[in-house]
Parts: sequence; C-alpha cells; structure tokens
Amino acid sequence: MINAQSAILWLGLFAALFAVAGLVFARRQQDGMEDFIVARNSQTSNATFLTLLATTMGTWVLFGPAEAATWGGIGAVLGYALGVLIPRLVMIPLGTRIRQIMPTGHTLTEFVYARYGRSVYVFVLFIMLFYLFISLTAGLTGIAQMVALLAPVPLWVTASIVMLSTLLYTLYGGLKVTIFTDRLQMIVILPFIMLILFLGWQATGGFTPAIEGLKEKAPQLLNPFDTNSLQTGVTFFLAVCLTGLFYQGTWQRIFAAKDDKVIRNGFILSGVVSFPIILALGLFGLAFVGLSLPGSGSTALFSVMLGDAPYWLLIGMIFFGLALIMSSADSTISGFHSLFIIDLNRIMPNLAENKLAKTSRWLIIVISVLALLVASKGYSILYLFLLADLLCCAAAFPVFFGFYNARYQSYQALLSIIGGLVAGFFYFPMPWEPIAFLFESFVLATLVPVAISLALLVLPSKKAFDFSNISQTVKKLSN
Repeated sequence: MINAQSAILWLGLFAALFAVAGLVFARRQQDGMEDFIVARNSQTSNATFLTLLATTMGTWVLFGPAEAATWGGIGAVLGYALGVLIPRLVMIPLGTRIRQIMPTGHTLTEFVYARYGRSVYVFVLFIMLFYLFISLTAGLTGIAQMVALLAPVPLWVTASIVMLSTLLYTLYGGLKVTIFTDRLQMIVILPFIMLILFLGWQATGGFTPAIEGLKEKAPQLLNPFDTNSLQTGVTFFLAVCLTGLFYQGTWQRIFAAKDDKVIRNGFILSGVVSFPIILALGLFGLAFVGLSLPGSGSTALFSVMLGDAPYWLLIGMIFFGLALIMSSADSTISGFHSLFIIDLNRIMPNLAENKLAKTSRWLIIVISVLALLVASKGYSILYLFLLADLLCCAAAFPVFFGFYNARYQSYQALLSIIGGLVAGFFYFPMPWEPIAFLFESFVLATLVPVAISLALLVLPSKKAFDFSNISQTVKKLSN
C-alpha cells in the first residue's frame, strides 16, 4: 500500500498534467458558442472513435462488470458488454437521421421539443440531466474508492482533486477540449487495460484454476442459459443499452462528426473495441469467485490483481484511474453545459450568450458540489442508477419511434411513456426493499410502451407530422 501523502502527490501531479494540457489547447480554440457546445462537423473518424471509447471507459469498468459476474455469471457479463456495444450501432442510423432533419441542432431535447411538445420534452430533459448527475457522482465515487484501496486517502480529497481539475479545462474550453483530452487519456487507458489483463492472467494462473473452482463452488455462473444468469443478462442489456441512447455526450459527438461516414466508422469501431474490453474485465469477477479470494464482489478486479503488487503498479493504477474518470467526467460536464445553454436559451431567448454561458457554469458548479458531497461519503448509488435506467427504458421506444413515423402523435408518445412507467414501477423495489424482480420491471418498462404505441397507431390520426418544420425551428446560436 502507498502512504497517503505520496498518493495525494501523484494524484495531484497526474491531474495537473491533464488539466494544463486541456487549458493550453483551449486557449487556441476560442471559436464561439457553437464550437463550444457541439464543435459542429469538425471531427474525423479517428477522433470520434477515441472520444467515444474514452467516454465509455469510466471508472465503472473496474467495478461494474466484475461485480455483475460474481452474482449473475457469464450471462450478466455478456449482457453488460452487449449493452455497451448495441447503442453504438443503433446511434448510427439515429445520428444520421437527426443530422438530416435537424442539421443545426445541438441536443436530443431540441428534437423532442419540436417533435412532441412540452410534456414529453420536460420528461426527457429530466432523465437526461438526472442520468448525467448520477454518472458524474458514480465516477467520482469510483475513483475515490479505488484510490482508497491503494492508499489511506480520504474519499473527499480524491474526489475534490478530480472534480476541480476537470472543471478547470472543461468549463473553459468546451467540447473541443474534451475531445482533445479524451485522446490523451486513451494513450494511458488502452495500454493499461492490456497490462491489467496480462497481470490478471498471471495472477490467476490462466483460466483453468478459476474454472475448476467455479465448477465446484458456483457452476451456475458458467452457464449463460441458467435462469438467473439469463435474466440478469437481459436486465443489464436493457438498462445499459437504452440508457446509453439518452447520454448527451454521445449526441454532441453526433453533431461534431464531419459527416455520416465519420459517424459510421467512429461508432462501429468504438463499439467493437469496447465489447471485448468489458467482457474481459467482467471475467475478473468469475476468477474472484472461482479462486475464493477475500474481499467483496465490487472490488473483485483489485482482489485478483493487486495481491502483491509492486510500488510502480500502484502508482500506475492511480494514473490509470484518473484517466478513466476524467475522460468520462469531462464529457458529462460538457453534456450539462450544452443542455443548460440550449434550454436556457429557449426559456430566456433574449439573454446574451455570455450570460447564458455564465449561468450554465454556475449551475454546473452547484451540481458538481452536490456530486462531490455524495462521492465523499462513499454512498452506493446503485438504486439511483437503476431508477435512471428504468426511466430511460420507458422513454426509449416512444422517443425514437418518432424519428421515423410521421403518423405517431405527441399524445401517443406520452401515453406510451406513462404506461411503461406504471408497468415498470409495479415491480421496481422501494429504496428500503431488497433489489428483486428487476428483470420483470425492466422488461415491462421497455416493452409496454411498444405495445401501447403500436395499438394507438390503429386509431384515426391527425395530419402527419412534417419533419421539415424541425429544421426551420431549431437554429444555430448567433455565432
């Protein structure tokens, strides 16, 4: 274990490296509000691939897949990995479609407001902001707990260093600096993932010891068709996949891509690379159970790999963890920024752009302080994550069906979302109850809106929606 002073010193140094690099880049990229929030049509396939991969690789990848494997087995890991891959593929037609019908757009909420009106818009805006907050809080909690495993550093110290350094360059430089630092952080992340997999292979002695242990202690974890494994896999798939469609950071990168070919190349490649990484990291959870290692499932990867780790590896893990959290946190902060600026501009159209930006920054600072306070306590926010996932599942089909079907009406989308929420919450546990029946809850929340929407389409409809109206109402900011 590292002593606290050394860990804080290294943490501050690594954070400063990313922050200074971002600030230097941002000083050369002051191109106005449009570039600040969407960097429209500026990014290549390579840049899009790296920034998407960076936003995927948050600190959760060190905890979530492995922990899921300890109780859901190989089915849970497959569901997790597919839940990361499939949204990347689905976003290709959705992204090219939204660029076609809303070429000067910035956010998904702009489309929802123009397509469905205020009621559906308010709900979608809420779940997008809620998910961004939960994502930021989870990332800070993850890096704080990770550093605490390596050194006796108080959670609030780690979270504060990470939050301050990320805010410095993200609030100053916007999306372009976020994409730039993502590329730097991937230089750290990808080699370190390969190193972790190699060291994990050495620590476990290959597959055989873990598999033999699983066959003896928990053979059901090896069977993807085991009832619990299958249901857990489907639940994770729906939760991760459909929530990913509402992440504002992804929509920013849709508008930032140079053209449709860049979207296709960047999204396919990021999904294809993400899938085996999530799958491989999830296998640490199976090794943890098979080898009967001490500790809890949430830290399975660390239990497998860091038994007698040398000093250089512990320091390297701090650098790696910092790159993971900053690569996802800056995208989340940039996502907040774009939503606040666009939606504040809708509410107060006469407010000057510099005041819009200033108001947005203050809102983000308030949200960051709240996230920091939660992360410093080390609370589990699994329940809030599941709640955000359920809301996204209920909204997914109604929102995205309206991308293509002009006969689909606003009231039909709203009734479908409400039906999905009622069905999903019937089985969804209360905060004080054990987490059970998640499979039933998520399946109903996802499929009931589909059934309601298709049933309502047989009713006589009003005039079909004219998608050309969206491009006329959604405009660029003044510069």
